[in-house]
Amino acid sequence: MTQRRRRLLLTLLWAVALLSGSLVMGDVLRAGREERANRQLAEQVQGRRAQRSTPELPGGPRAEGEERPPKYAVSGVLYQYDPLWQQNPDLAGWLTIDGTQLDNPVMFTPDDPEYYLRRGVDREYARSGSLFVSEGCTEQGNHVLIYGHNMRNGTMFGELDAYQSQEYAQAHPLIRFDTLREERVYQVLAVFRSRVYWQEERGVFRYYQYADLSSRESFEEYVAQVKRAALFDTGVEAAYGDELLTLSTCSYHTQNGRFVLVAVRLRDGGG
Repeated sequence: MTQRRRRLLLTLLWAVALLSGSLVMGDVLRAGREERANRQLAEQVQGRRAQRSTPELPGGPRAEGEERPPKYAVSGVLYQYDPLWQQNPDLAGWLTIDGTQLDNPVMFTPDDPEYYLRRGVDREYARSGSLFVSEGCTEQGNHVLIYGHNMRNGTMFGELDAYQSQEYAQAHPLIRFDTLREERVYQVLAVFRSRVYWQEERGVFRYYQYADLSSRESFEEYVAQVKRAALFDTGVEAAYGDELLTLSTCSYHTQNGRFVLVAVRLRDGGG
């Protein structure tokens, strides 16, 4: 190789390295911006929730005669979520797991179910996207299936696969999913690994096709399949008439892998 070709090759390698580095740095900066934006939303909701649940305001005691805010805003939406819903009526609710980073809005666009796959609540491009409700779910239904990205920095559903550990599941058994009008608490029923199956595959559990569990047959079939696939027994049961919550994210145990958590709404603590 001539000296001139060697110099050209070195220049090309440096250019590739610089480009790769700039792309990685861009991803890091973008992830940081998205994480901060989501944290700010969570802080706003937490602040408004605190105004209702504590006798004192964050900045000090209430003024004499000052009343706590009402549970519902004039719109009929829960007080803590009303400002965000006013900004974006695609808001369907809010998902929280205490002791984790998961404290995020959940979006729903039934006419375009994956609209928020790579969009933030402001509808602008976001690599981490937003949590969103699956097609086939309805506000009046007994099952909510929510998708979210498994982000390396732990945001969105980036910590969900920690539930593969039975000890972790026992330490984090409760999940709050509030709709716009109800405060709800669920208990973990089961967790399992799955994948997106090819159309020709038979005898497999396509959990993502069970958004509608309104019939007893579909509900009992879904719960039986979930229990059969479960990584461990949580001791929690579900019967027709209960309301279920399913959280789904990517998993890397196999090609097109998925990690899934199913929870059942508590009858005496769900808002």
